[in-house]
Amino acid sequence: MLKSTIAGLVAAFGLLTASAADAEVVARTADSFTLRYEVGAGIDPGDIPGTLVDVGRWWDSAHTYSGDAANITVDLTPGGCWCEKLADGTQFEHARVVSVEPARIVFEAPFGPLKGKATSAVLTVTWPPANRGWTPTWVMTVEGPGLGAMADGVDGVMGAGFQRWMRYLERGEV
Repeated sequence: MLKSTIAGLVAAFGLLTASAADAEVVARTADSFTLRYEVGAGIDPGDIPGTLVDVGRWWDSAHTYSGDAANITVDLTPGGCWCEKLADGTQFEHARVVSVEPARIVFEAPFGPLKGKATSAVLTVTWPPANRGWTPTWVMTVEGPGLGAMADGVDGVMGAGFQRWMRYLERGEV
């Protein structure tokens, strides 16, 4: 009984940490916005790149062209593609890897409706050390005519993506 209670509390704490992430639109103008998501986590920082590559296991299938996140892959090498392949062979590039450093990965990332509209859309993933672990962080900066109006919608999708990624990073499942 005590073991199951403790296990339940540990699981609940895991959900709490993932959902208690600091997430917000940190800046907005008529033509730009910046989103930031971060949460402290007791994780192995070496797992972070691998979990990004496993995007098909944690991304929400509702936010794909194919309806199945398993069709999304990420090649974490400079110039590598965050791509989605449909059953008919059609491929979509969602993002492109700009740089991979020991604790920082940068993507040129005009996801979804930003494609063709953004003059710049950069997603930077970092994981600086924190008091008891690490602080996985996503910062997305978007620029383009009139795109400030899209901040809340993009925040909804990216914020949910960050939370799903954190659950996968912490527990190996969404």
